[in-house]
Amino acid sequence: MISQMGSEKSDKPHCTQAIFGKIRRFGGRVGDAPYLRVMKRILIIGASGAIGAALAETYRSQGWQCTGLSRKEHGLDLTQEHSIAPALATLKGPFDTIVIATGALTLDGVGPEKTIKAVTAQTMAAQMQVNAIGPALILGQIGPLLPRDRPARIAVLSARVGSIGDNRLGGWISYRAAKAALNQILRTSAIELARSHPQLSCFALHPGTVDTPLTRPFSAKYDARPAPEAAARLHEVIEARGAHETGQFFDQNGSIVPW
Repeated sequence: MISQMGSEKSDKPHCTQAIFGKIRRFGGRVGDAPYLRVMKRILIIGASGAIGAALAETYRSQGWQCTGLSRKEHGLDLTQEHSIAPALATLKGPFDTIVIATGALTLDGVGPEKTIKAVTAQTMAAQMQVNAIGPALILGQIGPLLPRDRPARIAVLSARVGSIGDNRLGGWISYRAAKAALNQILRTSAIELARSHPQLSCFALHPGTVDTPLTRPFSAKYDARPAPEAAARLHEVIEARGAHETGQFFDQNGSIVPW
């Protein structure tokens, strides 16, 4: 039908273009005929990680077109600033949802500290680079990949241990500090992005304790969920967020986490 309509002569050459512009953007009906619904698009940065990969599978199962970026496949290295812009430049937006699923708990074999006495400058700097500075550099460049004329979402994976108000146990100083910094970066970015993308919801997201090779040594005390199960829950939380909730911090149940 589309090819036939495109080949017919008309005194109103822009009519078909206008109709199908609406088809692409909204879905619905034209007279008695249904509009075609266009597949929604998601970009997952950190797609080779356990949570990123599980999110990709979840979104694909819901009919989304999924694009992934990772260090392993695309050379996106959060410790190398010069790698970020070229990787993002290969993408063609807009994306309805962008998830920044990067991060690390253990770096170069060094896990979270149990006491402030164990903190080293090198360990803390490495945590900041991967868990705060890297995502900040991405947030500074993904605006052009988002639509301005319809709702969109940016979810940045953070961690409950980055909450200052919820810290009752201490320990994990460098990781906590890096995630707390990420939360501030996210909050500030949400305020700025709202000026150019008024329908955008940009938020931090605690994924819960997810059973992955990296977290397994530390998750024995907690109810760790398999990555596919966690991803299904995160999908629901992400897609339920609206522009009025931008700049907030949510957990895997959709509840607000204190800063």
